[in-house]
Amino acid sequence: MTAMAPEHAPHPLNLDSITALVHGFYADVRADPLLGPVFTQAIGAHWDAHLARMVDFWSTVALGSKRYRGNVAVRHLALEGITPAHFAAWVRLWAVHTDARFPPEVAQQLQQTAHGVARNLFRVCLGQPPAFLQAHGHSH
Repeated sequence: MTAMAPEHAPHPLNLDSITALVHGFYADVRADPLLGPVFTQAIGAHWDAHLARMVDFWSTVALGSKRYRGNVAVRHLALEGITPAHFAAWVRLWAVHTDARFPPEVAQQLQQTAHGVARNLFRVCLGQPPAFLQAHGHSH
């Protein structure tokens, strides 16, 4: 039996495609010169557990699976050295991965959710809404 979908059709939104998205996205996060060190410091050797939690989180958000139980904000409070640039990089990478894997309307929905998550965490971690960018002077 041949598949009806064209060979390069975007992936449907399901647990398999979300798992692939999360694993691909965080592989790039780990390799990112800005994001990698922050995540490595926070997660250390516990990447498998983190990836499983993120699959649970995104399947809960995108599929209504209710797999994720936890407080996203509390887990991020202890992070050190976070700047607006970290949030921008995270959102940008998420857009690249979601655009590459899903139809535009699905990618857009996932990106809007990620923006909401980033806004909330920005407020929690930096104590201010994301519209405010702090200027840093150069020390010479």
